[in-house]
Amino acid sequence: MSARNPAQNSAHESAHGALELAVFAGGRVTRHPLPAEGRVSLGRSKENDVPIDDSSVSRRHAIIHLGPRIAIEDLGSANGTRLRRERSAGPTTKLLELQLEQGKTMELSVGDAVNLGSTLIVILPREGATSAAPGQGQGEPIVLDPAMQRLYALAERVADAPITVLLLGETGAGKEVLAEHIHRRSPRAQGPFLRLNCAALSESLLESELFGHEKGAFTSAGQAKQGLLETAEKGTVLLDEVGELPPSIQVKLLRVLEDRKVMRVGGLSPRPIDVRFLSATNRDLAAEVKRGAFREDLFFRLNGIALTIPPLRARVSEIAPLARALAARTAGALGRRAPAFAPETLAALETHRWPGNIRELRNVIERAVVLSGGDTLLPEHLLLDDAGTPPAAPPLTPTLDTSLAPVAAPAAPAAPATAAKVAEEDAGAARSGQSAGDLRSELDAIERRRIVDALEQCAGNQTQAAALLGMPRRTFVARLDAYGIPRPRKRKSND
Repeated sequence: MSARNPAQNSAHESAHGALELAVFAGGRVTRHPLPAEGRVSLGRSKENDVPIDDSSVSRRHAIIHLGPRIAIEDLGSANGTRLRRERSAGPTTKLLELQLEQGKTMELSVGDAVNLGSTLIVILPREGATSAAPGQGQGEPIVLDPAMQRLYALAERVADAPITVLLLGETGAGKEVLAEHIHRRSPRAQGPFLRLNCAALSESLLESELFGHEKGAFTSAGQAKQGLLETAEKGTVLLDEVGELPPSIQVKLLRVLEDRKVMRVGGLSPRPIDVRFLSATNRDLAAEVKRGAFREDLFFRLNGIALTIPPLRARVSEIAPLARALAARTAGALGRRAPAFAPETLAALETHRWPGNIRELRNVIERAVVLSGGDTLLPEHLLLDDAGTPPAAPPLTPTLDTSLAPVAAPAAPAAPATAAKVAEEDAGAARSGQSAGDLRSELDAIERRRIVDALEQCAGNQTQAAALLGMPRRTFVARLDAYGIPRPRKRKSND
């Protein structure tokens, strides 16, 4: 993949904007930044600039030529290269499919859909180069579901307190969006927000990137380099996929959290930093601690307060507005009007399981906007592959996990709690001040009430109550003990 010098890049980006290649293959989307000028090879072989793992794609299938004009060249592929393009004729729009001859080039426009075999590729403005839609990136999140509204209200209160926050939830549920929201509502909002994907870097590279290095620390260290944690001074660091951290980095991160200092690789003295830490994972870190894969002391440090984000399938009221916002953003990037949604399209979206959550929804909507030939998105544009309609999800309540700080247990076994009694206790807790300690007490009281409410809704069934709260059963049982809530006995049958 070749590129021009920075001055040429600037001139090109002023004309086209920063671009990326979206590849829709194998039921998922991958994105690849494109250079301002040069040749980008596509094909099944790993030697290509953009390898595509699809049997319908030839080993060396095509080349994209980048510069003042963008074109694609077929390299003699077995299954061909086809360009899908809209053509307007009066009030109607037709979708044309043009077969590219071997060895020939065809000019492309940003947003044109091209098929390499059965794989779809589209050149789009690079994500982040255009304004974000609501619920994505720097825009305000779309929060309509009652459980999500409660979660965000609590997050705003947590944002003011100097406490570490652990964000839990399935992949793509919106953990990074919530983390950015906490940062924007915090006293550090004017500082940097740094997202670190702990799973994306190798162990050796992760250490150097996080903590920096001194000149001569290793063979290629020709000069000292500031670590990423140092660059986030006065701001917030999100440790995404924190459950993927290797043990050696866990030890060093624990020291940073305790001392608020970093030691560069090859350094002799630590450097102080002023950073707030948020972390996110889709793993059950309590279970990881028990099996020895994650340090318990680091878990204690990260989990000042934990907020659990419900999956998208439990937030059906948010699917339609999210889809409309994503469609408007994609259409805007392609120079089109925002499409309408047919009622059956919205119905299909709302009954899909969304194992990839909002990330999957974004991919589906972007693909649908590209594939649609008119102003309305139809179900066939979604290309959803449902095994069946999911069962109705119970209303989820955001979980606040504060188990890692000791919770005072009552001196004697308490009488079975009732919602009214717990609410009365919570009212007393709510009258406390807004210090970090008071905030924790209030959050503990709120969570205790929710646990009791869930038990009452589920007739004392602990497994169902844990599922209702989106909490692992083992963690739920630990909460019962921590908050002095007697474990309900199984009800005997009257038969």
